[in-house]
Amino acid sequence: MAGPAPRRVSVFPSPQELGPALAQLVAERAAAAGGRFSLGLSGGSLVGILARDLPPAAAAAAGPAAPARWLVAFCDERLVPPEHPESTAGAYKAQLLPRLPAPGPRVLALTPGLPPAAAADDYAAQLRQEKEKIVAAITDSPKPPPERITLTLPVLNAARMVVFVATGEGKAAVLKRILEGDEENPLPAARVRPRSGQLRWFLDESAAKELTVPVEKHSVL
Repeated sequence: MAGPAPRRVSVFPSPQELGPALAQLVAERAAAAGGRFSLGLSGGSLVGILARDLPPAAAAAAGPAAPARWLVAFCDERLVPPEHPESTAGAYKAQLLPRLPAPGPRVLALTPGLPPAAAADDYAAQLRQEKEKIVAAITDSPKPPPERITLTLPVLNAARMVVFVATGEGKAAVLKRILEGDEENPLPAARVRPRSGQLRWFLDESAAKELTVPVEKHSVL
């Protein structure tokens, strides 16, 4: 039985060059899906990158690849109201979704007001999965606010493609641990290895500066 697919690490001069390549990859995967395309998103700086570069790529998509056929869910979400500045869903609804061609994608968001365990169960039900615990409740996240829900490793490792996006010098040390470390208890990101899908890393040069593993260098044309 074949093992997990090898990872690919792509390094770009800056987020300005990374963004269009990432948007094109999303559009290509939507076209390859041939029907409903499921897109799981995280927050942070990724929101701004996709808000800037995904709408032009999505506007060029047609038929089965059009955003109306997309299902958007959130891999990690804080238990805050959608208008809260730390809400991943709120950030995408404010910055990205209004810029996508209408009708936009179907979006699965948290049900407001639920405690962590109930929120995780509710979101799992929305994702219509029953065999495994696919959404975990977190009550002690190191970055406030402490309560959130997050998709579990079985979900990520069942994906057709997982893409990590990291930019900035502040990510360099932890990326070296993830991509080059051999720790007895590796960080969760190091345990993401799709069983039959692809694993991609999109980094800028600042985030990748401590890496010694082979990477694909992308320069400005």
